Amino acid sequence: MNHSLPTDNMLLEIALPVPLRRSFDYLPPINMPSGISPADLQPGVLVRVPFGRQELIGVLIRAKSESPQEPGKLRAALEIIDPRPALDSELLDLCLWAADYYQCAPGEALQTALPVLLRQGEPAQLRGEPMFRLTTEGKGLPEGALKRSPKQAALLAALQNRHQLNRGDLDQLEIPRTIAKSLIDKGLVTVVEVAPSANTLPTQLLREQPLSLSDEQQAAFAQIDYHQFKTYLLDGATGSGKTEIYLQAIEQTLKQGKQALVLVPEIGLTPQTLQRFQRRFNLPIVALHSGLNDRERLDAWLQARDGIAQIIIGTRSALFTPLKEPGILIIDEEHDGSFKQQDGFRYSARDLAAVRAHRLGIPLILGSATPSLETLHNALQGRYQYLRLKARAGNAKPPEIQLLDIRGEILHEGFAQASIDAIGDTLGKGNQVLVFLNRRGYAPTLECHDCGWLANCNHCDARMTVHQTPRHLHCHHCDHQRGIPKRCPNCNSSRIQPIGQGTERSEVVLQQLFPAHKVIRVDRDSTRNKNAMQKLLVDVHSGEPCILVGTQMLAKGHHFADVTLVVIIDADAGLFSTDFRGAERMGQLLLQVAGRAGREEKNGRVILQSHHTDHPLVQTLVQQGYHALAELILHERQITQLPPYRHLALVRAESKQAIAAVDFLQTARKMAEQMQAPQPHFNYLGPLPAMMEKRGDRFRYQLQINSAQRKPLQLMLTELALQLEASPLAKRVRWSIDVDPQEMG
Repeated sequence: MNHSLPTDNMLLEIALPVPLRRSFDYLPPINMPSGISPADLQPGVLVRVPFGRQELIGVLIRAKSESPQEPGKLRAALEIIDPRPALDSELLDLCLWAADYYQCAPGEALQTALPVLLRQGEPAQLRGEPMFRLTTEGKGLPEGALKRSPKQAALLAALQNRHQLNRGDLDQLEIPRTIAKSLIDKGLVTVVEVAPSANTLPTQLLREQPLSLSDEQQAAFAQIDYHQFKTYLLDGATGSGKTEIYLQAIEQTLKQGKQALVLVPEIGLTPQTLQRFQRRFNLPIVALHSGLNDRERLDAWLQARDGIAQIIIGTRSALFTPLKEPGILIIDEEHDGSFKQQDGFRYSARDLAAVRAHRLGIPLILGSATPSLETLHNALQGRYQYLRLKARAGNAKPPEIQLLDIRGEILHEGFAQASIDAIGDTLGKGNQVLVFLNRRGYAPTLECHDCGWLANCNHCDARMTVHQTPRHLHCHHCDHQRGIPKRCPNCNSSRIQPIGQGTERSEVVLQQLFPAHKVIRVDRDSTRNKNAMQKLLVDVHSGEPCILVGTQMLAKGHHFADVTLVVIIDADAGLFSTDFRGAERMGQLLLQVAGRAGREEKNGRVILQSHHTDHPLVQTLVQQGYHALAELILHERQITQLPPYRHLALVRAESKQAIAAVDFLQTARKMAEQMQAPQPHFNYLGPLPAMMEKRGDRFRYQLQINSAQRKPLQLMLTELALQLEASPLAKRVRWSIDVDPQEMG
């Protein structure tokens, strides 16, 4: 029963950041902002409310006059944070649609779209931007002054040419902020805070001229329509010039006074992409990613909202950036798994980008050298416009790929002699080498030579990884760490040894083999600190002969002009994966890594070390390329009725007692089967243990639901989620629903 109130006593329906699939009704705050009544409040406004014994910041869904609750039981909201909506109607509707589709609580989805400071109740006010200007004394210095300090001289010259510089300009000129501070201390430079404003387009839009497009690039570029929604798959070989097409498509968008939003998969790629765009465009560009502090992130978000920033570059959650004049959406490396959130609000930024672009009526470009099978299938079916680039840009040729059978070979710490010889030869010619191994740490595990004991994690069904700097054992699944024992805990033998190869061990071995050359390791451990990636890659971009050794972080979109040899230590990972996407990911990863070789004038070569050189998937990939492999896997998926031919959802449950998780999922299956009986076009599998059954002291199980059509699956999941939420068993487990899962583990 709904209870009505007089119209002057409107209620506020608010979504709160709690894992409940509902909104909450409140009375308006006693102290409303002057001149504003509850009926004037727009959806998207942030409101502070009491919730139990705590206070939460929620998002107003709407003001209304009826509630299922009795008016006497409703509590009053505490404060309207800002009468201006933090989320406009477009973003609010997108988040609520996504919460519905991905079976997430609406308040949790809306939280994802808000910068941290807004979630904490800060008003959405843009700070003034610090600008560096010359003082009267600084202006009086002659040209060419401060020659003894080249960086100070460079800053002085830049300020003599331009009236003022911001921090981004200093970064682009590669002038550290400490240099600016030195000139401030000398009284030559001052800092003035300037309120940013949405300026009209500069007379000179470009800082540098676009590159000429090849016939193939031009044919693809000419098909993009900027005046309506359409999804384009830009399927281009590594080094084929996809970024140049992005840049020229953005130029067309900017000329219409519109904004561009570009998503990249990794934080490590954001600075590189940002620098490339800053070199090309003479207008405000902002980056949005988790490497920024909370204030920087809010400022960038507000600049996008107010139309000050005209190009926005970011990782997954940047999809929810408000845009004053949206013009184009671009997702680079669209196949990358990091575009799918793996906990909480389990959305796919790639798939949601298609929904957002459709609602805005703007083009969406999905770019990749190795498209995901879902995207490729959509392009082949004609749902997406298929733009194909087969040739590398300029005179660059595709790398030659050589399969190296290492069965029976004597390996030197994981390296075949032929690989070592090729590395030495490449360095001798003044070129660079990339060694790829997708396992960080020193070695995958520790073993006792006498009794066979292995260092297992106490909390997971996983082995502990050996790390040397600092020396310890580390579980990369639950983050448990412990010291390396001097003796075997099982038989007390002192003959315990690291087994297998990790990036740390490869770094040590390569440094011993090639002491005259720098070995640079790039993985999660070496790039943990802010700007660590850029600092590591300075030597690479200098062109000096060196060896890069690292994990898949190196495979994603990096441009290494002087790398002419790529050595893949273990090409077999993924061949025997229990995840049905294992073969697809293996093909994508190997070709993305291979694509780092020979990207400019120099010819590239790739050596794949493998114990399974005759495996049909490896043979197809090397002899015929990714698209032949994709065709093979798509045929298998059609036979086995897996995505993209069917729609999947996983109900996951985990608990410290395995039986609790199993009971919960058995109940879930019974509930689901009452709503939608099993049949050929709608079936259930499970409960089954996850690929890693125990992680972080919790037992993990899952129920797989497979449907030929999306709509009946969505209807059933919506009802199932509400029933599970009300079930007493739900209090004994952690559970979630993952729609369109990318990880089956």
